[in-house]
Amino acid sequence: MVGELEPDRSQMRISDADRHHVSEILREAAGEGRLELDELDERLAATYAARTYADLVPITQDLPAQRPVHAPAPQPAAALATRHESSVAIMSGSTRTGVWEVGPSYSAFCVMGGVDVDLREAVFASHQVEITANTLMGGIDIIVNAHTRVIVEGAGVMGTFEQARDKVEPQLTPDSPVVRVRGVALMGAVTVVRKGPPKGSSLMKA
Repeated sequence: MVGELEPDRSQMRISDADRHHVSEILREAAGEGRLELDELDERLAATYAARTYADLVPITQDLPAQRPVHAPAPQPAAALATRHESSVAIMSGSTRTGVWEVGPSYSAFCVMGGVDVDLREAVFASHQVEITANTLMGGIDIIVNAHTRVIVEGAGVMGTFEQARDKVEPQLTPDSPVVRVRGVALMGAVTVVRKGPPKGSSLMKA
């Protein structure tokens, strides 16, 4: 329509995956001798403080542009992440994985079944997500990535409610999203674990 203005994609908000992508470019540049260690520290700090794609451009503009950072082109509505608010499994299984949107709260419930909630590629609609996880004689597994801060406050009754040993080293910053997990595991288990990117994920290093 006449008079409509195309949105400025450079002002779009960036994701943790975008920050991680730029940090890898910087670390490779330092490894090649293009950046001194103090420059690397300064640029990493600027990367994790960035809010928009425009903020990221000056950080890598004097480095080889084989992997430039650009705002993504607009996608059709059907391609956008779908928000989900709960997972339920009663004598069955439920898996939430891949690219999806999670809001400020999410619930997981199972009875004699299993629920997997994989947040590694999820789009966080808010800085903090509170997950209520309740299970009876079942298991709930919640998976987060290296950049997500985890707070586990649930209780196990003849069961376990815990954060398992990390599979990858945490890479936390002041901007890291927070996942707070509450609930009860009655003769069952609720486990939160930190893992690397899923196999085949776009977040994996080439």
